[in-house]
Amino acid sequence: MQRAPPLEQNGLYSKLSSKHAALKKAVVFYQRIFQLKRDIHLEMCYVIVTSRTLLWTLLTVATTLSMLAAVVTPTWLVGAPRRPGLKAGSPQDLYSPSLGIYNRCIKIHQINHLYSDNCAPFVRSFGMSTDQFPDFWKASLVFFGCGLALMTLTLLASVIGCCFRSLFKKSIFTLSGTVQAVAGLFYILGLMLYPAGWNSRRVHLICGDTAEPFWPGDCSLGLAFYLAIGSTVVTFLCSVLSVQAEVSTSTDKVQDEILEGKTLICLV
Repeated sequence: MQRAPPLEQNGLYSKLSSKHAALKKAVVFYQRIFQLKRDIHLEMCYVIVTSRTLLWTLLTVATTLSMLAAVVTPTWLVGAPRRPGLKAGSPQDLYSPSLGIYNRCIKIHQINHLYSDNCAPFVRSFGMSTDQFPDFWKASLVFFGCGLALMTLTLLASVIGCCFRSLFKKSIFTLSGTVQAVAGLFYILGLMLYPAGWNSRRVHLICGDTAEPFWPGDCSLGLAFYLAIGSTVVTFLCSVLSVQAEVSTSTDKVQDEILEGKTLICLV
């Protein structure tokens, strides 16, 4: 009896091998497609809001707006009460001039010997002399601007964090917390540099010749300065709360809500 030729000789083995390889590639391809769809589904289709993420978001918004208000308010230094110009009159005519980082409030002379409040920036450019715009105040303004820019980024991240929980394979909450800590450091530098410029001529006009770095002379610290300090403290608090916000989106309750097929998840 004549034996059948081996499979290698009639080409059946090679055909089966090629079909098996093609089938294997197709299976791997569809597995990758399924995994990609699953990842997109997990990342994009769920809106998760918890009490801690909401608290972190609201505090981030509040401290950013309060720091912005502090920077633009010209009441960092408040001078002693005085009368406008050389005018002599009753105690009701007294007013207190004030200074901010880049603006001031005084009374200016108007028509018919009337005086009116005038609050406006005194900065024309960063090239002004240090007597008119102290170099320390220039640096302070830059640091506050950088801190506010970083906090604005975390505001966007707090909104995006409801849907996307990671960015570049890193938690969006912990990344935002790190950025907020850096913003807080910028705020501290700005707060420390502002008193260092109190020996300028502009400050002496408001606070007297006794004003020196870190000593305001006849002036007192205004509301805006304390508001900036409070905003700095709350910024670091937001940085700490970002960790708790991340934890609250990964609890068993959240996973149970996801398994139930809910796309909008709100938990206390």
